[in-house]
Amino acid sequence: MKTERAHAAGKPAAASAMRDETVRAEPGADTRRGKRLALLALASMAVVWGYNWVVLKKVMEFVGPFDFSALRNLFGALFLLGLLLVRKTSLRIRAWPRVLLLGMLQTAAFSALIQVALLEGGVGKTSILVYTMPFWVIPMAWFAFGERIRGLQWGALSLAAAGLILILEPWHRQGSVLSEVLAVGAGLCWALAMIVTKWIRRDFPMDALPLTAWQMVFGALALCLVALWIPERPVELAPYFFGALIYNAVLATAIAWFLWIFALQHLSAGVAGMAALGVPVVSVMSGWLQLGERPSHVDLLGMVLIAVALLALSLQSVGKKE
Repeated sequence: MKTERAHAAGKPAAASAMRDETVRAEPGADTRRGKRLALLALASMAVVWGYNWVVLKKVMEFVGPFDFSALRNLFGALFLLGLLLVRKTSLRIRAWPRVLLLGMLQTAAFSALIQVALLEGGVGKTSILVYTMPFWVIPMAWFAFGERIRGLQWGALSLAAAGLILILEPWHRQGSVLSEVLAVGAGLCWALAMIVTKWIRRDFPMDALPLTAWQMVFGALALCLVALWIPERPVELAPYFFGALIYNAVLATAIAWFLWIFALQHLSAGVAGMAALGVPVVSVMSGWLQLGERPSHVDLLGMVLIAVALLALSLQSVGKKE
């Protein structure tokens, strides 16, 4: 009888211990799940943004760079605001000056610079130059947030750097110098925007969707003012123009920027920046297949090095214990 009573008394204690263990395990499981979702978001973003470089290049046969930058971001912002209203999500956000700064960097400056760079530059090379962004953001994140690069991340960064150098081939000076400068400037603006995003999230926690929508509203309004100030060719209302506008407003602007900010909530700025290097790989392949911008053997080797770096980085990010 004593044994039965002791066994019965032990059941609640055992159940309580199991519940405590479950509670303790849940935060770690949620963190790992969040990292996996963030990496999936980055992979989806890479496909959408990678192909969009071809779209951005071809659409300028029908519209000027500033007009299209303003239109795609304006419609993207309206799409996101409508989504917030449908979901009955609060439109209120905090840290307005920081969100305004984010919009100027991430939407206005970034969009305008890449669009103008594509006037003279090729799809593959321009996208790769824009994605020098991680080399700007890593020292910025180290200085601003103490996000030190350790262990395998150094090897991944070295491989990615070697891959970019092989693709850029600085020993062969080709193409427009102005286009290259504008592309690198876009990468710098994007890096600064990443730091501002982390700065906002650190001091004013808020959902990714309202933050994405409002920064895009501010950036789109700034681009509209620029488009009104700088006269360009009349818009040719061709089917490709409308298709490119829909692709950019919904997929490449609204949804992809949401995925990007969502990923920044679960990954460090440095890890997200290096993982996003998958985008120029997709853009180079898209330019090859659709525009005939065939990469050389050196370009292909560079892409392989970047892919290996991304794989190593992703495996470390998923497997890392909090």
